[in-house]
Amino acid sequence: MNATLIALLAAGYALGSIPFGLLLTRAAGAGDLRRIGSGSIGATNVLRTGRKGLAAATLLLDGGKGAMAVLAGRLAAGETGALLGGLAAVLGHMFPVWLRFRGGKGVATGFGVLLAAMPAVASIAALLWLAVAVVMRISSASALVASAAAPLLAWLLGQPRAAIATVVVMAVLVFIRHHANIARLLAGTEPRIGRGA
Repeated sequence: MNATLIALLAAGYALGSIPFGLLLTRAAGAGDLRRIGSGSIGATNVLRTGRKGLAAATLLLDGGKGAMAVLAGRLAAGETGALLGGLAAVLGHMFPVWLRFRGGKGVATGFGVLLAAMPAVASIAALLWLAVAVVMRISSASALVASAAAPLLAWLLGQPRAAIATVVVMAVLVFIRHHANIARLLAGTEPRIGRGA
């Protein structure tokens, strides 16, 4: 791996590791997000503070950093750089060194990566997320269904092998970070959108 790709990985990780949810809630006087709800730093947990505007801003910023990492990577090193930069951003969001590697669950950042790298895949995955959210009203279920479908969508839409592999890795990471949610889903105790923690 050459120096450019190593630099892209480092930059993507650094960008992804910016904890926008934590920074926004602290600035707004909502306390430490890690002590609220699930303890995650993502938009779903920000919503549990009752601040819908902050949750929306977190969603946009977390998605934006994933998209930015892809676009910067593409400018520097083509599609390989785009995929590596995007994947690094997801890793940075999930495992930020500044927060002792306890970050978010990667859904919004991963969507930003997909949107910039594979817009057709991202669009269909977003529709799946929305459909599950409307029917079940469970954010984690929506995220898991969309994440599981994304690699298949990438394959069906003829994406290159490297792109499909990247989406598979992101999906696996999302499932790993949702392990507690999966246990609650199986037990029937996962809270619905707008209720509980």
